[in-house]
Amino acid sequence: MEMRTLQAFVEVVRQGGFTRAAKTLISTQPTVSKAVKQLEEELELQLLDRVGHNCVLTDAGKIVYRRALTILAESEDLKAEIEELRCIMGGTFRLGFPPIGSNTLFARWFMTYRKLYPKVDLQLVEYGSKRLEELVLAGELDIAAALLPVNELLEFHELRREPIDMLISVDHALAQCDRLTFAELAEVPFVLYAEGWALNPIILGACRKNGFTPKVAAYSSQIDFLVELAALKLGACFLPRMIALQRPHALTRRIPIDQPVIHWHMGLVWRRGGYLPPPAKAWLDLAEQFQISAT
Repeated sequence: MEMRTLQAFVEVVRQGGFTRAAKTLISTQPTVSKAVKQLEEELELQLLDRVGHNCVLTDAGKIVYRRALTILAESEDLKAEIEELRCIMGGTFRLGFPPIGSNTLFARWFMTYRKLYPKVDLQLVEYGSKRLEELVLAGELDIAAALLPVNELLEFHELRREPIDMLISVDHALAQCDRLTFAELAEVPFVLYAEGWALNPIILGACRKNGFTPKVAAYSSQIDFLVELAALKLGACFLPRMIALQRPHALTRRIPIDQPVIHWHMGLVWRRGGYLPPPAKAWLDLAEQFQISAT
C-alpha cells in the first residue's frame, strides 16, 4: 500500500470527485483514478460508489478513509520529527485561523510569537472552523483556532466563550426590544454565513429548538457585508457580542437573544496524541499570556 494511493483516495473523498481531486493534487484525472483503482484492487474491496460525477464512500471506504487519515498524518509527523533534528526552534509551524474574531484574539499573540521566534517558517491559513478541524485531523495543520466542541480526536485549549447577539435594522418593529427569544424570530428573514461555517448550525439549532426553520435571505463569508444587509432591512444577522461591538452601525440595533442563549465558544485545537513540533508547543506556551476573558 503506497502513500500516493492513500493520498489520492483521501483527496477524492474530500473534494467529492476525481476531477477536483486532480486539481488539488496538481495531477490528472486519469492518474488519480488509476491510483484509487489500484488501492481498491490491492484491498479487493470497492471503496467508492461512483454516482454520476460524484463519489460516495462504501462501508469499506469509510473504514479505509478513517485509517488513511491517520496513516497520512503519522507520515507528516515522521517528516516533522526529522526536520526538528535539523533545526531546533526553526522549522515550520502550520497554523489555522477562522475569519471571525482572529484580529481580537490573535493579532498581538501573533506579533509576539514572531518577535520571539523569527526563524520559524510560520504558515498561516484561514478557513471556517469545520474545515480547520479537518486539516488538523489530516495532519496538514499543527494547531488551529476553532469553535468548541470539536471532534473527540482533537485536544483543545479554551480561549473564549462569547454570547451571540442579533443585529437588525433600526427600522424593524423588533428593534425596540431590549431582549428577544428565538421564538419571536420565526417570521424574521436571516442573513447567514457561507456554507461550512460552524456558526450556522448553532443558529439553526436554536431555531429548531423553538419549532421553526428560518427563511434565509442571503449567505456570505464577509461579516461587514452581512451587517450591511441587516442595516438595509434584508434580514437579521448574528455576531459574537465582542465582534458586534466592534462594528457599530448607525442603521442597526444589537439585541441579545434568549431561549436558548447561544455562544461563540472558541479554542485552540490539535490532534490528540499527535506530534506537536517545538514551534507549535511554543505557540501554546503563550496561550496563558494572551488569554481573553468572555464578556
